Amino acid sequence: MTHSTERGPGRDDRAVLLVAGLADLAVSTIGSALGGLRGLLGRSDTTDLVRDVEEDLQARGRLALDRCTNVPPAHLEVLARHVNARRTADGGDV
Repeated sequence: MTHSTERGPGRDDRAVLLVAGLADLAVSTIGSALGGLRGLLGRSDTTDLVRDVEEDLQARGRLALDRCTNVPPAHLEVLARHVNARRTADGGDV
């Protein structure tokens, strides 16, 4: 995922992160989230709570997208890199 500025993700990236975070939250913790939500409805610091939830959802979205998009390199690619590194270190003899 690319970032549009040094301050953080752009508007589109934030939207993707929020949606992915919401999806991950729904799949993994929907039951416990509903129980906790009932206890939080009477809180007076709702604005801070919403901001914290947004940050948490963005972090969850980032993790969920990283899980889906990070593919390990192919086994033969890893072996080829090791061979090249050994060739360089040994002066060309393997």
